[in-house]
Amino acid sequence: MNIASNKSSSAGKVRRYRERMRARGMRCVQLWVPDTRSEEFIRQARKAAKAIASSPKETEDQAFVDAISEFDG
Repeated sequence: MNIASNKSSSAGKVRRYRERMRARGMRCVQLWVPDTRSEEFIRQARKAAKAIASSPKETEDQAFVDAISEFDG
């Protein structure tokens, strides 16, 4: 089996899978999300965290975040 037929086979599997999902009433949605590994994301997250931490309402804000978050412990 050469690479071209392997790609065709994979593309065919994906096409058939999508057809089955559409037949079940599903719709494909592609999402782009921030790359949490990027330096820019990390820089912005730190900046936001510092701003929140220095806010006079930090305790109230953190209580809200805790209330709407799921934690195992």
